[in-house]
Amino acid sequence: MKILVLIVFLLCIAVEAQVAPRQVGVERDVLLQPLALQVSRLGNALKFLGQPLSDEKKRRLAEAIGNGDESAAARGIEAALDPLVLAVVDINAESRVKVQHGAAEPELVQGGARFFLVKVLNRAHITSRLVVDSKNSLPIFVRSNGSPTPPVELTATDVRDRWAEISIYGKPPMEERLSGVGLEYLILEVYSRDSGQRAAEISFNVGQGSQDIGFRNDILVVFHALPSHTIKLHVLDENYQPTMASFTIRDQHGRLYPNPSKRLAPDFFFQPQIYRVDGETIDLPPGRYTMEVGSGPEYFVQSREIDVTADAPRELSFQLERWIDPSRYGWYSGDHHIHAAGCSHYQNPTEGVLPKDMGRQIEGEKLNIGAVLNWGPSYYYQKQFFSGQDDPVSRRNELLHYDLEVSGFPSSQSGHLVLLGLKDQNYPGTKKIEDWPTWDLPVLQWAHQQGAVTGFAHSGWGLEVSDHEVPSFELPAFDSIGANEYIVDVTHPGIVDFISAGDTPYVWELSIWYHILNVGFRTRIAGETDFPCITDERVGQGRSYVKVEGPLTYSKWIAGIRSGRSYVSTGQAHLMDFSVNDVSVGVGNSEVRLSGPGTVHASVRVAALLGLEPNLKVEKSPYGGGVVQDLEGRPSAVLWDIERARVGNTRKVQVELVVNDRVAQSKLIMADGSLQDVSFDVPVTQSSWMAFRILPAAHTNPIFIVVNERQICTSSASAQWALDAVRQCWSQKERQISLDERPTARSAYDRAEQVYEQLKEECALAK
Repeated sequence: MKILVLIVFLLCIAVEAQVAPRQVGVERDVLLQPLALQVSRLGNALKFLGQPLSDEKKRRLAEAIGNGDESAAARGIEAALDPLVLAVVDINAESRVKVQHGAAEPELVQGGARFFLVKVLNRAHITSRLVVDSKNSLPIFVRSNGSPTPPVELTATDVRDRWAEISIYGKPPMEERLSGVGLEYLILEVYSRDSGQRAAEISFNVGQGSQDIGFRNDILVVFHALPSHTIKLHVLDENYQPTMASFTIRDQHGRLYPNPSKRLAPDFFFQPQIYRVDGETIDLPPGRYTMEVGSGPEYFVQSREIDVTADAPRELSFQLERWIDPSRYGWYSGDHHIHAAGCSHYQNPTEGVLPKDMGRQIEGEKLNIGAVLNWGPSYYYQKQFFSGQDDPVSRRNELLHYDLEVSGFPSSQSGHLVLLGLKDQNYPGTKKIEDWPTWDLPVLQWAHQQGAVTGFAHSGWGLEVSDHEVPSFELPAFDSIGANEYIVDVTHPGIVDFISAGDTPYVWELSIWYHILNVGFRTRIAGETDFPCITDERVGQGRSYVKVEGPLTYSKWIAGIRSGRSYVSTGQAHLMDFSVNDVSVGVGNSEVRLSGPGTVHASVRVAALLGLEPNLKVEKSPYGGGVVQDLEGRPSAVLWDIERARVGNTRKVQVELVVNDRVAQSKLIMADGSLQDVSFDVPVTQSSWMAFRILPAAHTNPIFIVVNERQICTSSASAQWALDAVRQCWSQKERQISLDERPTARSAYDRAEQVYEQLKEECALAK
């Protein structure tokens, strides 16, 4: 009987050898388009995971994909990727799985993860999940409803043998299931608890009964895990005081440390950098590393190569160097739009992260103010940290304060609202988010009743236009979540204090603001990042610098946002102490009064810093059309960036004085970090507004020139644009406002139309 079974087994092998298709991609045609797209997503995933493809591999892949011969192109892709393959999984026409060793070097690191490729030859073209299993991996049992089962009890032998965590990485941009194409590559993640040689049996299947006969669906891999060494970091600021800094650490292969996929708060897995304060540590295996050390845009980034060996010192020292410190002149930086939950953040089991984790981000980027906004995701968990006071983790001149973004609420479709300085986060008569108003004006009125400073978030969304002129006279769709209903709410005096800038395309943001200034309203702008939603790179990529007299407090800072005693910046350019005829911006309602036409003197202190050579990452990144991506496909906040202000290949930028939406005068300055005085004498014939800008890196708030007590009303075309905008906004928002609130909302829209109709006539007469 045993002989008969053996004969049948050998016959099965022989038959399969005769009928099995030839190697996919090498000897038979492969459809290049789906393979190339999958390889592109694979490269993006590996970069996100901190183990990017080398420049040489990316070059070879690009050459292969560009080959007009699809078979040759597929072979080129295989030749580039196969050296990274740990296991080749062959799924035959009957969905039987067999596995062979790949060519990848099985090297691991103690206490960290490494990523390998799994090459899948999918002859059955199935779309099941490819499941990896190993008795040497810590078990994760899942019920049929997707929830984890209680942990199992492990024996001492289990603890010894289960030294690894081995899994297929199936999160975006990768997929949880096979695509069904004949050839694709998956990512295998292997984490090692131990150092030294460790063996693992690794098997694959695509469902019950798919294992091939003869124990051919598993392989035995002997890994070598490099030991980790603990390095103590000493970090001093420019005044030789202990401080926090950001560290981006890569080995000679471009791999990030600690590995992002295994990071836990306060280290964020979606950022390349980590933050360490003086005296804290980092674990690294032997090797050569490049460390980039910085602390926000006001500091130079230092780069240092280090060698970690068994005999190398276990301590490293760094001293940070500023190129500018606006707080020395009374200008304090802040980001009013930061989140501790939602978007890229950890969601389970803590429903976001804690104040102490956000505090490290703010301290590490040297923000003076960080407004952490509770919003829809994890609202009920995160609101426990709202107190109306600075959070206890705050430090002197590094204040963390919880407030609110009305996002994920019923009114969100009208535009997301930022409410700063709230005393109470509960809208009257509501017990849950769904009870709140379905349009913005009632929320703004309620917030102002308790003294809050109010504005619109990520203003450009819904205001997309195709041209690059500021202001654009194209009529946007008003169909999204930016400063949409602002066009209505601003006609109610004192209800909207600011709109946000710095995290959406500047033409979209500034156009609506310029139009509103042209017809006499005095809303200010404030800088924000919307971390980690629009971008998860760093907090404070969009900032407001506010002039504060005396000790810094949150209430003083947001009061400066309301009064406009501030400028918006990425931190790479600064426009301090803007004044007209010695009236400083944000002081005395920012008004200069003239009895008749005359000449005014406008001045500002300017500093900007550009690299010696153009930054191609920013230069080649597309503008507009949603979230900008860098050259590797990651979201990148380069919408506002000093690099976009560079004049040609020089190190110069243009400082412009804007009068009533037009550049009145300008001056080229060297962006070498030095502080420079810029001033102009400007004739004024009618009531006007003025502001300085370095577009798109910094913009002051306006100073208003009132001539003969006449209201500012400089453009009937802007009034007509606003009138058309109200009507367009209603066409998009009406159906999303509840039936019981719709009559009141309609009345507010009607009132706004009447206001702009009247302003159109007044502006025409003013000419």
